[in-house]
Amino acid sequence: MRTVAKDRGPIEALILSHAHGVESGILDTTAESLDLHLAVNVRASMLLIAEFARQVPSTGGAIVAMTSDHATGNLPYGASKGALDRIVISAARELGPSGVSANVVNPGPIDTGWMDDETRNSVAEYTPLGRLGTPRDIGGVVSFLVSQEGRWVSGQLLQTDGAYSARY
Repeated sequence: MRTVAKDRGPIEALILSHAHGVESGILDTTAESLDLHLAVNVRASMLLIAEFARQVPSTGGAIVAMTSDHATGNLPYGASKGALDRIVISAARELGPSGVSANVVNPGPIDTGWMDDETRNSVAEYTPLGRLGTPRDIGGVVSFLVSQEGRWVSGQLLQTDGAYSARY
């Protein structure tokens, strides 16, 4: 973070889209697997947020973290994303006086090429908009949140999933 800021000037936006995920549940998640999920999805994110905040310009900045509500069958991933959510929302309160907005985006099922046809069709069926999301859909949301116009939105966990989560 310091090297980038030194070479390019103050960093105005931090987008956390990294993740580690290995499917497992309560009975088959090892301590090592849980630790790795927490190290990548929680610890690294918190440290990046802290470094970002230390160098944020006087004009402020924005943090956007990608999350997920997937937990059943993927417990360590879901638990670590839940912790990330709380850290980012806390950052909105703590860093707000420095002009930093912080939000969490849950994109829902995004077709990035990992789905087979059966999964793609099945998931699209449950999405009220009748299609899966695309990286471009989420990119537009993130672009808005890091813009000057979008920085009033802060401390939110945004379901940007084409109403997938509102199906019940």
